[in-house]
Amino acid sequence: METLFKGIFDSELTTVISVSDFLLCIGVSLIIGLLIAFSYMYKTRYTKSFVVTLALLPAVVCVVIMMVNGNVGTGVAVAGAFSLVRFRSVPGTAKEIGTLFLAMGAGLIAGMGYLGFAVLFAIILGAIFLLYSQLDFGTKKKSAMYKTLNITIPEDLDYSGVFDEIFSQYTSSYELTNVKTTNMGSMFRLTYDIVLKDVTKEKEFIDKLRCRNGNLEINVSKQSTITMEL
Repeated sequence: METLFKGIFDSELTTVISVSDFLLCIGVSLIIGLLIAFSYMYKTRYTKSFVVTLALLPAVVCVVIMMVNGNVGTGVAVAGAFSLVRFRSVPGTAKEIGTLFLAMGAGLIAGMGYLGFAVLFAIILGAIFLLYSQLDFGTKKKSAMYKTLNITIPEDLDYSGVFDEIFSQYTSSYELTNVKTTNMGSMFRLTYDIVLKDVTKEKEFIDKLRCRNGNLEINVSKQSTITMEL
């Protein structure tokens, strides 16, 4: 039975992993993958494909590390192969990337044979993951006050400083981030990042702007963050 799983390039000096040890490492890695997957799903929007990948990743890394088995050249080749991995379907968030590294780290530890450390690593990091998800750690305070404002004005209106008086009254800070021509160049579309002083006066703020821009289109939305950045 052991000869069935012996590599064709193995020599008498090569240490062969026993089938029982191989199955034990795979089993523990799969359990670790489930723990990490369940930790990630807690209060997180997720897809089935990503969760399944997360559950299987520790076992995949575990097998790769076991097959390297101390060969430095193979280890360098494996490291290069991992560096070429790309997730092209959906841009990954920082949370997803961190979870992938967590799964790979657990699989690497299990692949080296330290099953106890692998389980302990997954439990501790999973618990910290759940704790940070439960708390408001890293959440921007008073995020409702951060807005993106789009104002449409006629082309004959000089937009430089035309709304400064209103902004000073209703916002604590503002910045013009984009200017775009619309409607065949007959209008300008201005984009501002603003921080409101009082959210309850948002309608009053918009009414003042409407009087200044000739009652053209005004759009106020939540300030977006780029999910692809770490």
